[in-house]
Amino acid sequence: MRRLCDELGEFARRTGDDVTVVLDGAPRDLGDHHPVDVRFASRRGPNAADDDIAALAAADADPASLRVVTSDSALAERVAAAGARAVGAGEFRRRLDTLVAAGGQEGRGGERSSPS
Repeated sequence: MRRLCDELGEFARRTGDDVTVVLDGAPRDLGDHHPVDVRFASRRGPNAADDDIAALAAADADPASLRVVTSDSALAERVAAAGARAVGAGEFRRRLDTLVAAGGQEGRGGERSSPS
């Protein structure tokens, strides 16, 4: 998880996108990944992080600006119903890898991403 958070931090700095990641499991210190907002699910159990992500999308003042990274079709449907757009994890991983390989030459997207 630390490596993913590091990569997401680099992504956020290079693109200017706001990034929030919601992780399952007990909260633990993953270090400082500013500007990424690293959160842990508010409860334990099945779909805990998914429930938090769906709630964040539903509560957002501008859900159309959100891009939720997930491979979970049920979560994709939930965030789409809230007005956000789901992006497949593979698609995002390729974008992330390209950005890192290119040294940050990708344009500023102005979108907010929430990998799950």
